[in-house]
Amino acid sequence: MSQEMQALTEALRVFAAERDWVQFHSPKNLACALSVEAAELLEHFQWLTEAQSRALGQEKTQEVAAEAADVFLYLLQLCDQLDIDLLTAARDKVEVNRKKYPVATARGNARKHPEF
Repeated sequence: MSQEMQALTEALRVFAAERDWVQFHSPKNLACALSVEAAELLEHFQWLTEAQSRALGQEKTQEVAAEAADVFLYLLQLCDQLDIDLLTAARDKVEVNRKKYPVATARGNARKHPEF
């Protein structure tokens, strides 16, 4: 894990410990909280057109950034609890997707490919 990710993970550990919240941070609870925060992120885009979703404006973009940060922080805490290196997992997933969606068949096509 990168030093920056390690430092952020440690800051989250300290933050939770200072508040005696570690008792609530089971993988199940963190996954539930992550889902709730992802829904709050999605709420900012509800009913927008594609064009509107690409031109949020400064205030709305800041609100979306705050929700994205919540999602990221809960995901990082979940990975910490399960001893998952998130950056390694993400790199591995990119490689899986590279094989699953070769350019020759996936370019310009949003169709989900069957598992390989």
